[in-house]
Amino acid sequence: MTISVWARSERLRKLGIRLAETRSTALFQLATGLPAAVLARTLGTDITVAVKWQRAAVGDRGT
Repeated sequence: MTISVWARSERLRKLGIRLAETRSTALFQLATGLPAAVLARTLGTDITVAVKWQRAAVGDRGT
């Protein structure tokens, strides 16, 4: 039996797991541990997006 994305999301929500927050946390952890070029290639995003995630995750020390 296959479970739909909605049903899976609903089960996780009932367990107290918030998908958007969990996804953001995982992305920030990746951003702090990988170079921007590797992060961008791994996630299929533009390098500028990866750099923005890194700055948000560790704080932009230039400001």
